[in-house]
Parts: sequence; structure tokens; C-alpha cells
Amino acid sequence: MTTTDPAARATELRAILDEANHRYHVLDAPTMEDVEYDRLLRELYDIEAANPELVTSDSPTQRVGGPPSTLFASVRHDVPMLSLGNVFGADELREFDARVRRGLGRGPDDPPVDYVCELKIDGLAISLRYEGRTFVRGATRGDGTTGEDVTANLRTVKAIPLRLLADPPGDVLEVRGEVFMPRGAFAALNEQLERDGKPLYANARNTTAGTVRQKDPAVTASRNLSIWAYQLVGAHGLESHAESLELLRTLGFPVNPNVRRVAGIDEVIAYVDAWADARRELDYETDGIVVKVDSLAEQATLGFVSRAPRWATAYKFPAQQVTTRLEEIEVYVGRTGAMTPVAHVTPVLVGGTTVRNATLHNIDEIRRKDLRVGDTVVLQRAGDVIPEVVSAVVDARDGSETVWEMPSTCPVCGTEALREEGEVVTRCPNPFCPAQRIGGLLHFAGRGGVDIDGLGYKIMLQLAERELVKEPADIFRLDVETLEGLERLGRKSAENLAAAIGAARRRPLARIINALGIRHVGEQTAVDLATWLARETPRGDDESEAAWTQRAVTRLRDAPADELTEVFGIGRVVAEAIARFFDDEHTRHALDRLVAAGMVAEAPAPGAPVEPVEGPLSGKTLVVTGTLPGFSREEAEAAIRAAGGHPAGSVSAKTDYLVAGEKAGSKLARAESLGVPVLDEAGLRAILDGATPE
Repeated sequence: MTTTDPAARATELRAILDEANHRYHVLDAPTMEDVEYDRLLRELYDIEAANPELVTSDSPTQRVGGPPSTLFASVRHDVPMLSLGNVFGADELREFDARVRRGLGRGPDDPPVDYVCELKIDGLAISLRYEGRTFVRGATRGDGTTGEDVTANLRTVKAIPLRLLADPPGDVLEVRGEVFMPRGAFAALNEQLERDGKPLYANARNTTAGTVRQKDPAVTASRNLSIWAYQLVGAHGLESHAESLELLRTLGFPVNPNVRRVAGIDEVIAYVDAWADARRELDYETDGIVVKVDSLAEQATLGFVSRAPRWATAYKFPAQQVTTRLEEIEVYVGRTGAMTPVAHVTPVLVGGTTVRNATLHNIDEIRRKDLRVGDTVVLQRAGDVIPEVVSAVVDARDGSETVWEMPSTCPVCGTEALREEGEVVTRCPNPFCPAQRIGGLLHFAGRGGVDIDGLGYKIMLQLAERELVKEPADIFRLDVETLEGLERLGRKSAENLAAAIGAARRRPLARIINALGIRHVGEQTAVDLATWLARETPRGDDESEAAWTQRAVTRLRDAPADELTEVFGIGRVVAEAIARFFDDEHTRHALDRLVAAGMVAEAPAPGAPVEPVEGPLSGKTLVVTGTLPGFSREEAEAAIRAAGGHPAGSVSAKTDYLVAGEKAGSKLARAESLGVPVLDEAGLRAILDGATPE
């Protein structure tokens, strides 16, 4: 019998709808017809509309989303959302197992390690916070430490319980998982866009990320996202990862049904082999297998290295290759003047992404692979790697193909192109080339630079075309009224961008130096220069940050190349590039103009000593080259710095170790000729842990 009391009826309806929603979206075992669900949901809407005090945050009516958001707040993760190292092939899986066994002190006669194998979902990692049984906040992974608050949008994902089905183990619970767009939903979305005459989305993963970050939650609600939960944070009394997954199911979360607990690495490899082809039959994209040590106590024993756990890894399926036609080769000019040939190919689907362009690297690579315009070519893409033309299908040629030559002049400004001796890159030497100007400004404002949120290509292009911004200092002279005058930038967006520009006025000195885009000066060299400047120009007791900044940049501007070579980590080539930058009449006062526009560096405390980090690599110089499966270049160099070492950009007789991954190239040859010890990724991880390499 249906109650007539609004509060009691609302409670009853929520319970009925939550149960139906869980069975449909989590268990895939619906027990209620859609028309009946819609009727009950409408009844609940009506009760809550008539009695606003009865609306609760976990009500099914709240899944439609609230008003559009204008800004996502930052969320600091209590426990960092770490990245995983990657492995490729059975041999590397066995190496991972060997490292785990050594870390646990297991010998060859000891029992195998128990692992949990999970399909690696190609979506967006998110964190869900529950207080009691109630969902209170959802955030993106972000950089692993800080993400974005997307609570309103995640409320619209019906597979995410707004209220847990059982009491959690603790007052506060964090659940991590991967939001994804099923293949069917992605296909339906593109079909609708095609009917509407709008551009289609390239792949489900990027579409998922954009959908979760929509300013209007109603858009998120319309796109049928789902989720697999894979980790509990803050739960007590559990002994294994498999046990935590079972608890997630009990609490009401969808857990991938294909998760398996296995004994030993042979069973892990069997699981990987079984899914190599079977994954294509799934209704979602997966690009690998996550392998985790099952025992939580053993996870704690193994611990972490840099930003990755030692007790888990991600096996990546081999790169997918397809054939297509190389229709045209076009040269793009970057911020340093580098002229890079890019292949325009007949659009083709590779690994869930529609590819239209692919890198060709340089003219030497084009010659080595004997690529011609009009060729049928083999295209490869693996994970996040930029699509690459692997080879030409020579047997498919019919004589219409043409040999391509690198143009002798810059395609943007017409300046005669140069290729310096010993370099593979052809460059436009004109520092005022429009292509370089846009690239340089974007580098300055980007994440490797001063990180101005919202100042992307389209806005920067307008600013440059209207001559509102000619150099970095001009950015800090922009005001809300000027920004509001740009196309597609309303008052609120202009205010947000102006606030982001204001926040970027104060940044670490190393970030400011790196943002200038000085040739051969990357993040590590910028850190070396900033450290040197902090020692050379100690801050006075009553000195302001602005005054210290001016002294530091003047010191750098006036430093001759011979003096710069004395800076730890800087050789002759880099020193001369820095000196040339500040000798040029157009760039000599770039830093001074930034200071005049209000930029200040985060200065050391007055009288504070600048001491190097102490660790297992103290006093050691390492060079990282090639592709490391478990580290990006930035992550590897950050791990070296955290261990007290110095990551350099070039190999010399002073280099202590070269860390060489796949496609190591000329640096490996130079290291071998100089007798510099060479490490692989396992060797790097070992010395980061304080071990002596073999």
C-alpha cells in the first residue's frame, strides 16, 4: 500500500529507484521497465518540487545536474593518485615479477606471488569521496596530487551510487575508478552529431574526459557514461586487494567482472594472452592489463619509487598497425624554428582513434624509410604515442608516387631555411617568424612555463593577430575589458582568464627561465640556472621579492658564456645559447620587461642557504634518453632530482650514468665511446633505491 505522507513516500521512492538503478547500471540485470522507472522518478520529482525541504543530495532526481559551472575548483588528493610503470611483453612481466620477489625476499623455491589482474580501461581516472553512506565529492586525477572538482557532473553518471548500499568501514571513504564511454554510446553520439552536421569525435577516451569536464552537467547526463571501480582508499581491516574489490561490489559499485586473482606470473601471462584478441569484443576500450600484488601487507612492504608503486604495473598491448594512403606532406614550424614534416593521411581508425595526421620526424627519416607522397603506408599508434608512419608498402606502388623534398625556405615567413652541421633538424632562423612567435608565447603560458589556465591557442592567436601580445611581458598588461573584446570570450570568462594571468605573475624562477624558450634550455637546465642564481644573489634581510627578482635576472642577463660553463650541468653549447639569447637586441631585456610588467620570482627566504638535495644519487650526473616503459622523461628526471642526482641533457666525460630506453640513438653511442656506464630502467630503479648497479 502506497503511503500518502510526502516524506515517507519520497523515502520509499528513493529506495525503489536506487535498487532499480543499481540492478540496471551495475548488475546488468534490470527488473523494472523503463516506463515504470520514469513514472516513479516523475512522482519523486513532483513530491520534491512541492516540498523542497525533502530534497536530499543523494536523491535520484539530482542526477540530471545543476546549473552550468563556470570554473572547476581544485581538489588536493589526501592520498596521491599515482601513475603506473608500463611493461611490454612476457619477458618484461617476468622482470616485474622478479623485482617483486626480490622486494619480498622470496627465493626461487618459495611460493609464487598472488596477483590480481584487471583490464586497463581507456577512460578518465576519478576519485569519489563518501562521508557515511553519502557521496559528497568527485574529482579528476589531475596531476596525481591535485585534481578538479567535478562533483555535479559525476552525480549524473548513473553507475555511481549517490548513497552506498551498506555501511562503509570508516566515516570517510574514497573510491577510485575509471569513467568511460561504452562503444555503443560513443557510436550513438557520433551518429547524432553526423545527423546534425557537426564534427565527429575522434575517440571515446578524449570524449569521456571532455564530457566529465563539461560546464553544464546536463550535457554530461546526456552522454551515458559508466564506470568501473578498482580501488578503496581509507578502508580498514582488509587483507587483500581482491577482498577490497568484493567490498566495493557490496557497497554498490560496478567492479569489472573480468578481474581475476591468479597465483604467479605464469598465470598473469596466460591472462594477458587470453585478452589479447578477446578485448575487441568488449563494449569499452582497453589498452592493457593492470597487474597488482594482491596482499595489502606485501604492497606496504614493497612501497613506492618516485610516483609509481613497486607492487603494480600496467602491461600494454602491442601497438596496432593499419594501412592507409599518404596524401600529402606538410611542414610545421615550431617555437624554436624547427621545421617538422607531418604526413596527412586518409583518415583511418587506429586503437579507437581516428588518425588524420602522423609524424615523419625529419627528412632523414623520410629518406631512410623511402616514403613518397601517394604511397600506401603502415601506420602505428600505441597508447598515447603520436601516430607514426612505420613504412611504405613498396609492392603497392603504381608509379604515380612522388619523392618529397624539404623546402628551402620557411613555409610561414619565407626566410631561407638552415640546417646546422651535425643536426637532423632544418630550422627557420627568423626569431620574428609568426609561427615561432605563437609557439613561443604558447610555451611561455603553458604548463612547462608560467602555466596560465585558459590561455590556449585560439585565444593566443587572436591576441597575436590583433597585436595585443607581441612578447611574454605583454600578457601581463591585458585587462578584463581587452580580453572581453575577443571572440567567444564573455565577461565571466574574461574575468577568469584575467585572474589566471594575475596568479601567474609569481612563479618559481626556474619556471620563468624555462618559459623564455631559450634554445637548449629545458626544465633541468632552468633549475640549474635558478639554483646558481640563488647562490650568487642571496636575498637580503629587508629585500622584497621584486627587488631580488630584478637582481637575479640582471645577473643572468649579463653573465658571459665562460662563466655559465662553470654552472653545474651546463656545458659550452648550452652556455653559448644562453649568452646568444641575451646578446640579441630583441631578447636581451625580455626578463627585465617581464619584471617591469609585474612578474616576480618566488624568492628564497632572506639569508636562507641553498643546499643540494641529499640522496643515493648525490653528486651524480645522469642523462636519460630513449623511451622508458615505466617513466616519462619528466618523471625519470624528477626521480633523479629527488634522489639528489642531476639529470643532464647531453652526454660528456663528466656523465656518471646514461639511462637508455628504446630508440636511444646517438647519446647511447657517445656514452659507449666515452665509457659511460649504461643503465636500463631496472638499473635506474635500483640506484634510485640506493643499490649499486651491476
